Amino acid sequence: MKQTRRSDRPEQDDQLPLVPAPQVHAPRAALPALDQRLRGTTFLGLTPTSILNSPQQTGTDFWSINPYVGCEFGCSYCYARYAHRYVVERAHARGAVSDAEFRELQQAGGAAFEQRIFVKEHVLAALDRDLRRYFRAAPVSGGPPAPIVIGTATDPYQPAERRFQLTRAILERLAGLEGLSIGIITKSPLVTRDIPVLRRLAAHSDLEVYVSLISLDATLVRRVERRSPLPAVRLRALARLTGAGINAGLIVAPVLPGLTDDGPQLEALFRAAREAGARFVHAGPLRLYAGVRERFLPVLRTAFPDLVARYARAYGRASSPPPEYAAALARRVERLQARVGLPVNCGMADRYRPKRAGPQAELGL
Repeated sequence: MKQTRRSDRPEQDDQLPLVPAPQVHAPRAALPALDQRLRGTTFLGLTPTSILNSPQQTGTDFWSINPYVGCEFGCSYCYARYAHRYVVERAHARGAVSDAEFRELQQAGGAAFEQRIFVKEHVLAALDRDLRRYFRAAPVSGGPPAPIVIGTATDPYQPAERRFQLTRAILERLAGLEGLSIGIITKSPLVTRDIPVLRRLAAHSDLEVYVSLISLDATLVRRVERRSPLPAVRLRALARLTGAGINAGLIVAPVLPGLTDDGPQLEALFRAAREAGARFVHAGPLRLYAGVRERFLPVLRTAFPDLVARYARAYGRASSPPPEYAAALARRVERLQARVGLPVNCGMADRYRPKRAGPQAELGL
């Protein structure tokens, strides 16, 4: 692959305004508080040694970038809560998180994922170092390097991106290269802010933008996704992307058994995506790892108590759904893709599957 010169340099989603972090007269914390939401979410600065995760680290066939650790949207089913725990443990081990901070983050439990969000500072310096490693790993035959997916364990366009603009900085750097294959996964209409950068990136590399949405039912979405943009807002963002010539589609992940997996509901969602100009639709079932159970199952008991027994049977001894269910869902998705006029088994999410099961592999998806 030829490496070329790097560049030097919408719609609103619901959010409360950022306010300056309160002045603290105690000794300076190991992790500086950069900003704070009125609802209590604190943004902590963290300087990473690396930002580009290799396939060997995640067990996938692609590299991944996550500008933030944690996510304000607070989806109850999100497997990426694991990523937050891992980062906290690693930062504590190398002395970047004090013992007191570590205890406070542990006490917050799963809620820390949306209440203590790490902002990766100096990302371009880390990215430039990692890109040298990335290009060295390219096939010796001269073929293209593996894809890079942005937003596998956080939403790169969560509301904090308006303040910190890490995702934009990363995309601007990648737009100065050519011959890449880039994927972006987001629930946020903020992605449309960067249409000019995305178009520059797509002019020299393959680009796929996945707008994430599990249902058209706004009430259901709000019950399982505490602060995510409403379905209509996401579909408008998808239409703006495709209208600008961006290769964009829908990712329905996870499909929730008994809630969002019936044929008519999925078909309505696929048709809405097609009307918004989606070039592809991908869907996959819920996986319930231990850290996810702690957040999702209480929501299920409160909002959908009639499904508790079904989930106990399906996920009682495993994080994945029964193989028969997963196979039946895959067949249903393929039939619906064909029925609404969408390519079957298309897009980066279908081409690059995890090599091994488990939460570490899921973090790369």
